[in-house]
Amino acid sequence: MNGSNGDSAVGHRPPARGGTGRAGRVRMTGKQRREQLLDIGRSVFAERGYDGTSVEEIAERAGVSKPVVYEHFGGKEGLYAVVVDREMQLLLDMVTGALTGGHSRELLEQAAFALMDYIDTSTDGFKILVRDSPVAQSTGTFASLISDIATQVEDILGLEFKARGFDARLAPMYSQMLVGMVALTGQWWLEVRKPGKAEVAAHLVNLAWHGLEGMERHPKLVGERQV
Repeated sequence: MNGSNGDSAVGHRPPARGGTGRAGRVRMTGKQRREQLLDIGRSVFAERGYDGTSVEEIAERAGVSKPVVYEHFGGKEGLYAVVVDREMQLLLDMVTGALTGGHSRELLEQAAFALMDYIDTSTDGFKILVRDSPVAQSTGTFASLISDIATQVEDILGLEFKARGFDARLAPMYSQMLVGMVALTGQWWLEVRKPGKAEVAAHLVNLAWHGLEGMERHPKLVGERQV
């Protein structure tokens, strides 16, 4: 009888499967768990900011213990750094990949729309990038990302300046102005979502392009302040 009870207990135990845990959940590989933690961390950082996010909450949402988060990223700072690096690379790739050639105005349109498209499709990522954090020094900042994108635009402006007889040495400054204008407009649009991103991009290019068309070669302030 004892043997029967023992056999019964063993016989009715579900067969062991390498892909399931004790609660019947699919057991993730190390790579899958890392990606899950990155997705959850990205969401929480966007929602609460760096200071408002805790390892405890990330672990709880992932259904794991805190040591699992530390094992993969060394802590909140390490997780945040990877999230930011990924978003920065994604945005830079989208903008540079959009610059496929054509007329200078078309290139400007491509860059503006790519940034608006990123804000629309990767809203959480954009929220993270535009926030300051205590670990910005190690992960880069939105300003540094904008500078990277401006460098791409700089070459386009340099050629345009030369063709029009302007000082090409000023192209880096103007590229910062243009990209900064688009980025700040994107932050505003993130909250209002009106008008549509294509229309916003068109208006951005309208201001930028016609501003460039009517540019003075040697601009001066019209007011009293000259220094």
